[in-house]
Order: sequence, then C-alpha cells, then structure tokens
Amino acid sequence: MALIESFRQLDVYRMAVREAKRIFVLSQRFPKEERYSLTDQIRRSSRAVGGMIAEGWGRRRYPAAFIHKMIEGIGEAMETQSWLDHAFTSGYITREEYKSHDEPWAQIGGKLQRMIQKHEGFCGSSATDR
Repeated sequence: MALIESFRQLDVYRMAVREAKRIFVLSQRFPKEERYSLTDQIRRSSRAVGGMIAEGWGRRRYPAAFIHKMIEGIGEAMETQSWLDHAFTSGYITREEYKSHDEPWAQIGGKLQRMIQKHEGFCGSSATDR
C-alpha cells in the first residue's frame, strides 16, 4: 500500500467531494423558496464533510483532534442524509434519486467510522513526520 501524503489521496475525501458536487447539481432543481433553507443547508452540510476530513488530516499529530474531526464529518454526512429525507418527503426528488444520493453518504459515514477505529495508522508524530 502506498504512503498517503495528502488528504486529497484519501478515497473518502474524493468520494465526499464527488458526492457534494452531485448534491449541488441535484439542489439546483429545488424551488426558489427553498434557496435560503433546504438548498443552502444541504449544500453546506455536504461540502463540510470534505472540509472536516482535510482539517482532521492537518491535525493528525493529535489523535483526539483527528478523531473529533472525523466524528464531525460523520455528523455532517448524516445531516446531509436528513436534508435528503426532507427533499424526498417534500416531493423535490424521486425515490430513485433519493436512494442514489443517500447510499453514498451512508458509505462515507462508514469509511469515517473505520478511520476513527484505525486512527493509529493516521495519527501521531510518525504520521506527520513522513
């Protein structure tokens, strides 16, 4: 396995960025009256996941800080799922769209949980002195 030198090399980061872009495209169809509520909220939460991963990577010298940011990332991924629930129940997206957007966010949360469980491989002075 190759040494990961940047958060941009993490599969979960790339997945989060890709899925945030998909949310952006999907949310462009939401009604104008949702612009300052649902649309902004789902875009914000989906984009925050990649930011949390990047910030956690930058703080990985400190395991507690790394874990905290991954936990925040899980929270933002789950918040995105909640906003998808609202978009579906409001009739803004179809069941198929809901499923195709919800599942990746569950996978992202699972990947972040595994990073927490295996944080020793990411954290500590040896991880940042490479």
